Amino acid sequence: MKKICSVYRSSKKDEMYLYVDKTEKLERVPDPLKEMFGAPIHVFDMLLTPDKALSRADAAQVLADIAEKGYFLQMPPPKDDYLLDLYQDRPQTGVR
Repeated sequence: MKKICSVYRSSKKDEMYLYVDKTEKLERVPDPLKEMFGAPIHVFDMLLTPDKALSRADAAQVLADIAEKGYFLQMPPPKDDYLLDLYQDRPQTGVR
């Protein structure tokens, strides 16, 4: 199975992407997801095959989700715990 896919990035969430069938565009994407995703920004089109190497998704799963649901949503990677610590309030120790 191979398919020409369009990839869109979210205008609201960094590193969130939608993969869809190029011919269907965003027709099958549910309205609540479109609302959460924000204005879609077209990134590129590509020929997707099950064995294609993708950086953060399994191509076979992307194709299966597009066939079943009409889209594949790639979520942002989880933040490292040490980066989250930078934003926590810490008691003042007086040591600099």
